[in-house]
Amino acid sequence: MKTEKKNFFWLILLRLIVIISLFVSAVIIQFSTSVFLPLSPFYYLILFSYFLSLIYLVLYSLGKFYTFQAYLQIFFDLLLITALVYIAGGLNGSLYFLYILPIIASSLILSNRAAYLTASLSAILFGALVDGMYFGIIPYFRPDQYRELSLGLVLYTIFIAWAVFFVIAVLINYLIGNLRKTKEALRLAQKELEIKERLAAAGRISAQLAHEIRNPLAAISGSVQVLKGELKLTEEQENLMDIVLKESGRVTQSIDQFLDLAAPRRQIFSFVNLEEVLGETLTMLQLSGELDGNYSLEGNYKSSKVRYYGNSNQFKQVFWNLTRNALKAMPGGGTLTIDFIQEKKKELAIRIADTGKGMTEEEMEKIFEPFYSGFEDGRGLGMVVVRRIVDDYDGKIQVTSELNRGTEVLITLPIKLKQRQK
Repeated sequence: MKTEKKNFFWLILLRLIVIISLFVSAVIIQFSTSVFLPLSPFYYLILFSYFLSLIYLVLYSLGKFYTFQAYLQIFFDLLLITALVYIAGGLNGSLYFLYILPIIASSLILSNRAAYLTASLSAILFGALVDGMYFGIIPYFRPDQYRELSLGLVLYTIFIAWAVFFVIAVLINYLIGNLRKTKEALRLAQKELEIKERLAAAGRISAQLAHEIRNPLAAISGSVQVLKGELKLTEEQENLMDIVLKESGRVTQSIDQFLDLAAPRRQIFSFVNLEEVLGETLTMLQLSGELDGNYSLEGNYKSSKVRYYGNSNQFKQVFWNLTRNALKAMPGGGTLTIDFIQEKKKELAIRIADTGKGMTEEEMEKIFEPFYSGFEDGRGLGMVVVRRIVDDYDGKIQVTSELNRGTEVLITLPIKLKQRQK
């Protein structure tokens, strides 16, 4: 996971807050008691921390390698904390709780793995410092800080500190993981809400357009057909008439799709053989010339016998829109795969995959938006209609795509109790 710029800035800011808090605490305690750390070494560390923060801000302004900078900052933070713990007297002091802060920061800013690495390095530095001071390898910062401690107490304290470090790492990773999942769920929910709002808007617009356009358009189309049959036309004039009729048909189809969004007709449900509905759709595509010899058909749809309680017209729309999109995505030919997958009589999955041009992440985010189409001649309503039909059946639709590798649409529909009894 890459470190975001705003998180990197918060790391610098929170460090400054902690440093200021330590400085203020030191001043208060210094003036309230005569037995405390010498002023100079402690304040030197504070000044050095401010200097490092200034360097961090300069690096931040350059805007490069945020992840590396974050690791570097946490490493120096651990060294500074170890120095503070040493000045405070090691085990005899009370500052080794500060190791918890870099562990939390590494989980928030970097990753779960970084939190465990920080906890491990904290354990190593703290253990090495305490052991070195106990065995006399590292002298106490001040002679009066020395306290006679048993080896058992030293080891016990080290192990407790290590346990706290790793428990904090585990807990903060768990909390951050849940937070990220919740954030992603909220983002998806917001996206779903936006799509539904656009669908509702498209429905309202469609109702108005249908009343304003459909009847005049039918009159125009009918008049052109009559004129074409009665008049003696040149070849160019006939072509113009054909264009008018063709485009009128396209607009009529768009209006019909609008009406399905705005005020879906009352559907009659019965048990439908989906493989037969799909076969009819593929036959229509072959007769229209859209599905020719450049395409190969694969999948288990030919051998599957799938009965589903629904409306055949709705499934025709689903198959028609998805297969046409797949063929359009393979203008030079390719493989169209269609599978029916039944999961323990609880779910029915319909998988339609192509080997076409695929989509970018930005295109995938917009495929269910009304009036958006990835094709030049598209009207941006096909996938909207498919989505609405799938929602009517309390189903789910999942689209995965890879640029220049193809697209897969997976529709999952629940098999309800009435169907299971058949």
